[in-house]
Amino acid sequence: MIASKASPDHSVLETGNLATPRHVAIIMDGNGRWAQKRGLPRTAGHREGVAAARRAVDAARDLGLKYLTLYSFSTENWRRPAGEVRDLMALLKQFIIDDLPRLKDQNVGVRIIGDRKNLMPDIKALVSHAEKETKGNNQFVLQIAFNYGGRDEILRTVRELAKDVSAGKLNADDVTEAIFSGRLDTKGTPDPDLVIRTSGEKRISNFLIWQAAYAEYVFVDALWPDFNADYFAKAIEEYSNRERRYGGVSGTTG
Repeated sequence: MIASKASPDHSVLETGNLATPRHVAIIMDGNGRWAQKRGLPRTAGHREGVAAARRAVDAARDLGLKYLTLYSFSTENWRRPAGEVRDLMALLKQFIIDDLPRLKDQNVGVRIIGDRKNLMPDIKALVSHAEKETKGNNQFVLQIAFNYGGRDEILRTVRELAKDVSAGKLNADDVTEAIFSGRLDTKGTPDPDLVIRTSGEKRISNFLIWQAAYAEYVFVDALWPDFNADYFAKAIEEYSNRERRYGGVSGTTG
């Protein structure tokens, strides 16, 4: 675990020859606690969380990543107070409106993963617009998991495949991991090498549970609004010092 410090060591940004993951996914946790510690409404924590997300995108590009996935709103987050849900929806809209021109100019492709059927029409339209505007961008890919849940994604995929089998378009025995992965929201995106969770909690919270089967996890004590490039680089450094064996033994990948 990476402990929270008032002034993280800036030397960790010097990644040098460290092995950099291609795809990092982040569970952005701790906005509410950040606000509570300061006697502020939870909305203030979420606003600071958006600022941290911007820093994370910039840091990911500077660190040489190709893909970054941010867990911004889960299928379980609908259980929160209605006012907080409205604020989170408004923040997503504002993030896309404010940041899309910059992301587009920086050759960043934007993808939104999750179930869109419960989203308001204006948010659906904005999400589709962001994806369309950045479709050809390939220097870096930003995936935002919004109204996303790993179990929900798997269930939707199973239902889709079951319909194809029932219609005679597909044989059940021909369903492979590759075919299944190709029907997920993340199709076309490599599985995450590293998953980071902030706030000191050690749970996966229904996030990319198929895709992250062999990902490394790094848990950071810092609350999400305090997350910055130094914490990000330190997590990459911890990842680089691990050996990924994929079920094999030390020194092998088989």
